[in-house]
Amino acid sequence: MPTGVALREVRRQLFDAAERILLRDGANALTSRAVTTEAGCAKGVLHRHFADFDAFLAELVIDRIDRMDPQAAALRDAAGTGTVAGNLTEALTALFESVAIAIVGLITARDGLRARLRETIPAGVPVLTEGATMIAGYLTAERDLGRIAPDRDPDILAFTLIGTAHLLYAGTDGDRPEDGAVEEIVTTIVGDAVR
Repeated sequence: MPTGVALREVRRQLFDAAERILLRDGANALTSRAVTTEAGCAKGVLHRHFADFDAFLAELVIDRIDRMDPQAAALRDAAGTGTVAGNLTEALTALFESVAIAIVGLITARDGLRARLRETIPAGVPVLTEGATMIAGYLTAERDLGRIAPDRDPDILAFTLIGTAHLLYAGTDGDRPEDGAVEEIVTTIVGDAVR
């Protein structure tokens, strides 16, 4: 590893390596040695920039949560266009076909990581909670435009959508759900709320 490489570049390289391992091999394969090997750098590089492996993982999760911001903005901007079910299906598919499902498994499997994340994210399951917030923001915008019934609670709909989609994706052992499965759950959950 060349000296003088900016911290941001090292962090990105390590985070991207961890994501590749998560997607390819799962949470159990994620170790500091696996990450540095995948990143092509010495093991000490990770420990030079992070207090320990759980600190690295916590920052990885927060970095991946921050990457959801553009997706949330795009979804809010889609309010009033296309169909509500289509927009939600696309957003849920994009969320759960990313590294999100692997990160949730990682958080579930590591007590130290959960404890670290509680320092910054005191409630909910990281990634899923932010996904629900993204969906609720969109549904609120659609309700304000009159495309969702005024008596429907966007938060309840969002948590129901996120929870159901999570179960759908978590039960596939890394494979995509069957074609139309996400759209079917979206239509079932929000169908009678759409005007």
